[in-house]
Amino acid sequence: MHWKENRILSAKNGTNPMVIKELKGSYVVFGDVQFLPGYCELLPKREVRLLNDLTLEERQDSLLDMSLVGDAMIKALNPTRVNYEILGNKDHFLHAHLFPRYEWEDELVKYMPVWAYDGSNWSNEETAYDPEKHDEI
Repeated sequence: MHWKENRILSAKNGTNPMVIKELKGSYVVFGDVQFLPGYCELLPKREVRLLNDLTLEERQDSLLDMSLVGDAMIKALNPTRVNYEILGNKDHFLHAHLFPRYEWEDELVKYMPVWAYDGSNWSNEETAYDPEKHDEI
């Protein structure tokens, strides 16, 4: 199985190359694209569709992890803010996106949800995750 076919299982078994760190309730992984440097995702420790499918303790751990990763992003990257989004629409498993937002962003999208960026940003090879460029983050 290719690691992208099941990102949570591959994080658990050590084959997901995007894993930054395992936390109490989740795995922190680099986002596939880095047009906003430092973009990462949180994957729960078990595959579920909804936040509400986690036990109360799992939710507490996962949401605390999210806030701690945000703290680390603020300290390491000095963004103007961090946007947090918990989704499960396209990918049918719970995951959270953490987007650092920067002062240098274009005014047309600077204060919009990140999805307002042109769709080409999600497939641009120049901003794709590259361990040589991004692992230092």
